[in-house]
Amino acid sequence: MPLIPEEPQIHESVPGPRATPAAGRAASTPRPVPGPGPRPAPPRGAPASSARPGKPGPTAPPRGSVPAPPAQRTGSPQPPVAAAGAAEGAQLQLIPAPIEGAIDAADEAVDLLLDSGRAPGEILVLTTGENHPWAAHELSFGEASYWAQHDAADDVFYADAGAERITGRPVVVVAVNGGHDEATARALPAAMARAGALLIVCGDPQRINAVLGANA
Repeated sequence: MPLIPEEPQIHESVPGPRATPAAGRAASTPRPVPGPGPRPAPPRGAPASSARPGKPGPTAPPRGSVPAPPAQRTGSPQPPVAAAGAAEGAQLQLIPAPIEGAIDAADEAVDLLLDSGRAPGEILVLTTGENHPWAAHELSFGEASYWAQHDAADDVFYADAGAERITGRPVVVVAVNGGHDEATARALPAAMARAGALLIVCGDPQRINAVLGANA
């Protein structure tokens, strides 16, 4: 069934915009919901930013600056959307983004989730098209070390949405950055099942509705 907008459920602790609009961003990038439940306050004297733990092997190349959201972000955020098959109790949010900007939108969502108090090991990022640059880099050192990081579950993990070995995490972010519609139609329900508290889908709303509708 197509995704149907519902009333927004934005957590008050989500940080507001911190950058100016980026040129060329076609679709708005609303703030992701940090998920249900209070988050513990950082200890006094701890740095405000959420540093991610190091990864085995050589350091991945820097992602570069995260594209700033457009000015519309300060207005009404994109409401969460409902879809059949979402995990019970999990929140679901759609972040509109073009295919070529889906990974950037997912990266920004991850940064905001970390800033809101989510632990890195609670977040899984999936792509329906090309691998995320981090996944591509880590896979270049072999699948053994790559999947060892998945099993350790102490950092954000990036994987192909069709990978069967990936397990669920409290937060799943899906970048609909390409791939066949059939594969995307299978990947989205699978991501819903893996999300324990929150599922964020970054992509073209029309395409997402179309593939889900065709798969209904």
